[in-house]
Amino acid sequence: MVRAEAPGAEGQTLASILEFIGPGDQLVVSRLERLASSGRGVLDALDRLEARGAALVVLSPDLTSQGLPGRALRAALEAVAGLEPASANPNRRRRPAAAVTEIHALQRAGVGPVEIARRLGVSRMTVWRKLKAEAAAGA
Repeated sequence: MVRAEAPGAEGQTLASILEFIGPGDQLVVSRLERLASSGRGVLDALDRLEARGAALVVLSPDLTSQGLPGRALRAALEAVAGLEPASANPNRRRRPAAAVTEIHALQRAGVGPVEIARRLGVSRMTVWRKLKAEAAAGA
């Protein structure tokens, strides 16, 4: 079966293909950047393809995810993804928003700002800023 990407449907088509593709199938892309905009994005797509028993074929330059060339491609992508700034990874996990009420509740319970930050999974600066903003608003 051949599926082509419709203009303006980037991402939707890939998601559909990655859900539909099966063992022994190949996803053929004209260029690697058509698959994803970052090394981490390409690796994620490659992982999903391999989990479904499918392979990736890139036409220009001539690349494949199968065999020895595939292992070399994966190693190169992992190296590139490791050097990318966090903002280049759209799939990165965002820190949860720290609600002022949670911060104040922990502070009233005698928990210090560093421990509040650790418990809520946010930076110490976030805690300090919210405490300072609340103090300024109350003054």
